[in-house]
Amino acid sequence: MITPEAMTIFQAIVLGLVEGITEYLPVSSTGHLIIVSDLLGLGDTLTQREAVDTFNIVVQGGAILAVLGLYFPRVIQMIKGLAGKDAVGLKLALNIIIAFMPAAVLGVLFNDFIEEKLFNTPAVITALALGGVFMIALDKVKFNKDEDDSEDTLDITSLSWKQALFIGFMQCVAMWPGTSRSMMTIAGGVIVGLKPKQAAEFSFLLGLPTLGGACVYSLAKNLKNASEMGTPNMFETLGWMPIVVGIVVAAASAALAVRWLVSFLNKHGLAPFGYYRLVLAALLGILIATGTVSLDAPTAQPTPLLDLDQ
Repeated sequence: MITPEAMTIFQAIVLGLVEGITEYLPVSSTGHLIIVSDLLGLGDTLTQREAVDTFNIVVQGGAILAVLGLYFPRVIQMIKGLAGKDAVGLKLALNIIIAFMPAAVLGVLFNDFIEEKLFNTPAVITALALGGVFMIALDKVKFNKDEDDSEDTLDITSLSWKQALFIGFMQCVAMWPGTSRSMMTIAGGVIVGLKPKQAAEFSFLLGLPTLGGACVYSLAKNLKNASEMGTPNMFETLGWMPIVVGIVVAAASAALAVRWLVSFLNKHGLAPFGYYRLVLAALLGILIATGTVSLDAPTAQPTPLLDLDQ
């Protein structure tokens, strides 16, 4: 049973799975988390809604752990580079930092506006549909699976700082929930000349500071606001155990999703994800139009799995 001020272990597992599976797939993890949170009936009160919104960002910590494990040698190479012991690692690390900077600046400037105006199901549906069209179009223009293994394709260690910065600005578009950080960064990599597999790897590595920064910022903001206003923080509202379970489940499912995605992109490109996004957006639109899903404000006794609040 869903309680008004707590998240159940089952809900945490579901959200952890959604986060882990979708974080590095170009389908928008935040968009899916917002939709699934509403379908699960979470966010009945303002305090719980703020806690759930924070959890939906903090749970990305599980996806960070997955990439750290899968790409540990590359992470060590960058650390050695920053320590002056690996020239290639230094260049890659600097390009990751350069690509991260646009989101670091714009994310702080527009965070409150984004949470207030775009963290809702209608905005997510719109972003899903537009992103789907973009991915299908990009796939037709840029993806050539037959030439994917050619030797003259750009490598992530040979990106220029301008190309890295371009990918960074592409990532900023994904601040609109439902767009997909993975989609925009992989697309940016492909546009500048990376193979799908390498574009995905750069996207994963760029996710370390981007997702890490978002997690720390959102958690610190939640704890600060709770302390100043004398209201329960995320841990007090949802419970420690569901939060930990969600992060662990996200880490395990993200590791599996990353391995699958790399192989899938090389064979099929981005178009299948674009069609998936269009189908999902259309399905949600139909459910809302027919009244199967409601966009009314939450009541004192919401109906789980049916109500989508704004």
